[in-house]
Amino acid sequence: MTLTNEELKEYYFGAYSFEETEDGYLQAFQHTKEQMEYFKGAMDFWYERCTASTAKTFEFTTEATKISFDYKIIWTGSLDSFELSVDGLITKIVYMKDLIPQDEADLKNGPKEGRLTWEMPAGKKSVVLYLPADATVLVRNFETDAPLVKAKKNQKVLWLGDSITQGFGPLRSAQTYVSVANRILNYDIINQGIGGYVYDKKSLLPMHGYEPDKIIIALGTNQYGSETMQDVEEYYERLVELYGKKIPVLCISPLWRGDNVDGIPTLERFCENVKKIASKYPNVKIVDGFKLVPHLSEYYLDNLHPNCLGTETYGRNLVEAIRELGF
Repeated sequence: MTLTNEELKEYYFGAYSFEETEDGYLQAFQHTKEQMEYFKGAMDFWYERCTASTAKTFEFTTEATKISFDYKIIWTGSLDSFELSVDGLITKIVYMKDLIPQDEADLKNGPKEGRLTWEMPAGKKSVVLYLPADATVLVRNFETDAPLVKAKKNQKVLWLGDSITQGFGPLRSAQTYVSVANRILNYDIINQGIGGYVYDKKSLLPMHGYEPDKIIIALGTNQYGSETMQDVEEYYERLVELYGKKIPVLCISPLWRGDNVDGIPTLERFCENVKKIASKYPNVKIVDGFKLVPHLSEYYLDNLHPNCLGTETYGRNLVEAIRELGF
């Protein structure tokens, strides 16, 4: 059976809205049109990444033994992966580098299209299919050989952050720290992490029709050298103005970074100031990012972005912190 794009939306998680292209592909967006227009006018680097397939998944239970779909890749930041999880275990990884020739990684010769098929064992099972985190992927002609039942989720969570939250570092879509944590927490998330992003109140715009139960914020590593904390202060003021004082908010202060040893004292001061500002609001709880990933280069891709080992550690430690805080 082939699902229509309208039917496919039922099993598509991580999207705020959808559009269908002229050639029949379904594209999902995690930002509003107003937010995307802002990023477009502010910086191309942000705009490209705000349309990525960040933290988007197909999730369902089924007795199907095969699913397949057409894909169209229209932008790439880094070449991570499509991944299939069956009953919580990753069973297949399709790396983007194997779909796109290395000399065409920037898609200079146009979008890349193809079809992926996923084999699964017989019997009822829970399935999660992860789309690439740092690329923009469209889907159509989703086929399955048995009915699907939409996955059940916990609270709706809006996740705000920079490249680490978007998913750069592990080069595996199912291995971002958000994916690692969410396999345990089972939130219904919209991930608005954007590579290179900062505390910027202008991106906090109404998301009509969407009301998160919780908000998680992981920002600051891209601006720790700032001479003022005004951007951070205004960000939290705007957040409260937009969402009120009752929605629980989690502030994750920046992680350790080893790419600038001389700047570490400055980073530590910045983190303490972020925590001080966030602590002014009774609905905001704080997690010290310095305690989430070991301060060792072995846990990082580039001494800034956690690699697979780092994101696994980050995600699991974050879950423990969330549980300890009662968030």
